[in-house]
Amino acid sequence: MALPADDRPIDPSPVHTDDLPATPLRDRNIPATAWVEAPDALLALGDEIGTGPAVYKRRIGPWLLWRAGPARGARAAYLAIDAADLSTQWRFDLAPDGSGTGTGPSGAHHERFRTWKEDLRDHGTAE
Repeated sequence: MALPADDRPIDPSPVHTDDLPATPLRDRNIPATAWVEAPDALLALGDEIGTGPAVYKRRIGPWLLWRAGPARGARAAYLAIDAADLSTQWRFDLAPDGSGTGTGPSGAHHERFRTWKEDLRDHGTAE
């Protein structure tokens, strides 16, 4: 049985980009501090919103999806990073009430997390 996202233990074992799984982890969280190639923007993401380090969520096409903050009920920030070009990044900020804001790889502004993720899915290469 999968643990709730915020209850999964942190696995600090070093991990490289190619080892980050395509599907969501159900048994543990990989913190940004364990990702050997982690860009500075990701390492600072949790500090920017006053939480612990961002944790890895999954791949969406070539995008590596990370979240700082809890899954629900508080401020969170998501960062999608192109696995082939770590300088290409897209951010979505989520408010405690579920509203949010971010720009996706199409250049479109999004106020819903779902449409931001769809933008990532539909733009599988950096543009």
